[in-house]
Formats: sequence, structure tokens, C-alpha cells
Amino acid sequence: MEGTPTSRAERRRRTEERILSAARAIFAERGFQRTTIRAVAAAAEVDPALVMQYFGSKQELFEQAVRIPSIPPLDGELEPVEELLGRIGMKMGPLPQATLAMMRSMLTHPDAAEEVRGKLDGQVAHLADAMGSGDAELRAALMVSTMLGVTIAHQLLGLTALRDASPERIAETLRPSLRALAEG
Repeated sequence: MEGTPTSRAERRRRTEERILSAARAIFAERGFQRTTIRAVAAAAEVDPALVMQYFGSKQELFEQAVRIPSIPPLDGELEPVEELLGRIGMKMGPLPQATLAMMRSMLTHPDAAEEVRGKLDGQVAHLADAMGSGDAELRAALMVSTMLGVTIAHQLLGLTALRDASPERIAETLRPSLRALAEG
């Protein structure tokens, strides 16, 4: 039994998605600087010229491959410290390849840094609003930076102590530090 012929547009969409999927994996593993169009093409099983035809440049491929979702705003039902700690399981678990690619690239690629900075600035603003008084924005930035550091140490550096600890234990250990920052 023969299947329905695939339209040209559908074949193009599938090829584009195969290239983007390969790019996400390679950017996540190598970061922007060490990723090549040839490597992406090989992983997607296409010619490098086709990657360039679809995306025009490595920069454009990166931008389309690593769009990361917005960080959900604090919902206000929990205090700020508990909101942040509630997300630690997500940060210690497997991250999407686009997020890993952005994290690997944020220190060497200006566009990646700008995107991460924008997402984190939004989280800082929501957290500062929830905390309210004094130097809430600075304290919120320190809290978010602490969580980012823990995430990088766990996800990218693979620090043994963080890999061996449960998310619950990490949250329990971080709680006093984050609470001190939240309370000023």
C-alpha cells in the first residue's frame, strides 16, 4: 500500500527541522564558537550548502535553533525563596538542548548573552516586585545569580557534589542563603 506523496513544502519543513535539531544538539555540546556548518550538515545528513540556503549564516542558524522559552513569572502564591527553590528540580533535571546551547554560548557569543540577560532580567524584576522594599532589585539579582551558578555548576561543569545531591538536598542547603537575601 502506497502512502500519500509528500508535498515539496512538507519535505522542506522536515529538512529544516532535521537541520535545526542537529544544530541544537551540536550547539548544546560545543557552543557557538566550536560549532561548524559542516558539522551541522553532517549530523542532519544534508549538504552544507543546503544549510546555508535555508539559514543564510551560522548566526541565523544559531538564533533559530536556540530560542529558549520565557522563564515563567513568579505566580505570587509562594514567597520568593520558595518560588525559586521550587524550580530547582527543573534546573537539576535534563534541560532542553536549546537551553544548554544557549548556556554554553552565553559567555562567548554576544547574542546568546543578550538573550540570557533579557530572560534573567525579567526574572529579577518579577522577584524584586514580590520582595518589595529596600534594595530588592539587587537582592533579587543575587538570588537569580546564585541559582544560575548552581545550574551551570550542575549542568555544564558536572560538579560531583551537585550531581550526587538530590534537588531536595540542594534546595534545603540553599534555603538559608536565599532567605537571607530575600529578607535583606
